[in-house]
Amino acid sequence: MADRGEDGGRSASDRNWLLRGLTATFLSRAIKVVANGLLLVFLTRVVFTPGEYGLFSIVIAIVGVAQLFADLGIGRSTSRYLNEYKEEDPSQLPHILKIGFVYRSLFICIVGTALVFGGDLIERLMGTPELGGLLIIGAVYLATISMKAFVSILFQGYNHVTLSAVINIVDSLTRVAFVVGLTLLSFGVAGAVLGYAIGAGLGTAVGLWLLYTRYYRHHNAASKRADGLKRRLLEYSIPLTASRSANVVDKRIDIVLVGALAGPVSAGFYTLAKQVATFLDVPARSIGFTVSPVFGEDKANDQVERAARLYERSVHYVLLLYAPAAAGIVLVADPAIELIFGVDYGGAVPVVQILSIFVVFQAINLVTTQGLDYLGRARDRAIAKGITSAANLGLNLLLIPVYGAVGAAAATAVTFTAYVLVSLYIVDQELPLEYSRLARSTGSALGITGGMALGVSLLLPFAATLASLVGVVLFGVCVWAILSITTGAIEPQRVRRLLN
Repeated sequence: MADRGEDGGRSASDRNWLLRGLTATFLSRAIKVVANGLLLVFLTRVVFTPGEYGLFSIVIAIVGVAQLFADLGIGRSTSRYLNEYKEEDPSQLPHILKIGFVYRSLFICIVGTALVFGGDLIERLMGTPELGGLLIIGAVYLATISMKAFVSILFQGYNHVTLSAVINIVDSLTRVAFVVGLTLLSFGVAGAVLGYAIGAGLGTAVGLWLLYTRYYRHHNAASKRADGLKRRLLEYSIPLTASRSANVVDKRIDIVLVGALAGPVSAGFYTLAKQVATFLDVPARSIGFTVSPVFGEDKANDQVERAARLYERSVHYVLLLYAPAAAGIVLVADPAIELIFGVDYGGAVPVVQILSIFVVFQAINLVTTQGLDYLGRARDRAIAKGITSAANLGLNLLLIPVYGAVGAAAATAVTFTAYVLVSLYIVDQELPLEYSRLARSTGSALGITGGMALGVSLLLPFAATLASLVGVVLFGVCVWAILSITTGAIEPQRVRRLLN
């Protein structure tokens, strides 16, 4: 984030608030990544074969698709109206919360019931034995993860993302404990899914308690609900649902399709590769989650220049982090996959390398698209997402039968790149961006990436063990840091001022 002169004069208190939120969100994401990383290594190396891990991945993916219909954009719509009415008319906040919870609970019940009774049909369509029984547990996981996501996004509407971080940390830590415990007790894939459900359930419980004690019981509700509030909340959720559905196609449907068209083993390879790519999104996701509501507030206060400078700095840091990271993924994927997960998972290497393109554009996406919701451009984003995701689905159906998981990765990389470019165009329509700043950020990131990649490639032949591989990676990080500081891409004094 920027200091005075680069963000339109954002006050020190504003910057401190942003930093606190960013720190908490980053910590939450980091813990989640570490927890998921530990689970990934544990499940692949200790308890599951590639086929079992693929089956587990298919169940989680199906639940993710079902969650789309349980969520229906209600969470972000409720959050948006909380963010709006807490300034205009705080007495309406209890009504907004009640409407949101009623909608969310109703949809969860409907979709969960369909998942339970439709499990056998899904099993036959997928041609995957044991799937129907696992989806009964999956329905429990659907209920807990959907409600946890709902409560988390409500705190974003209150501009208190530190509380979102708390409940996500609870979910991540308890998930590890219960998944490891239940699988070691020989409950297999069912135990792993149940562990996910328990973790999300405990996170939800903490979130509901915080929501009630910190906010709900302190609100003085208006005697009458604002006219059309229930209708407006539901209507605004429609474009958000479209965006979310397209996002599910990108993140979940492809796993289901790989499992159905290429088998659980390929699904396991593809899921592993996407997990590796996802592990790297913590900084970008934290920045996007924290600053997105600020874009909406700045626009409402006619301070679009300030919002533009904040967005430009966000993109600058994202490119500086993720362009080198993508190059590193391509270089070390081959030895890293076999050394960390075992030779049985070598089929995931080309998938990981192709998804390195996705890593960069996903990072840009994470600091862009949530902001569009708060800038009132959810409908346009939904259209763009819908078109590119339909293309992704078509490419998946075309490429998976021929190329398996590699085809799915290629489809994701190509279509997601197109979506992010369109999103950047929409941002430019809302904020007065300075292209010279963005061009300098891109050129700086690419130059630093080239230098780092050269250094890593020279040492890579010596990465024969896990310890030597870690050494090569740390060397690459050191080269990145030196180049970033010496070229001025990172200014230590600015960072110190921000932290202080």
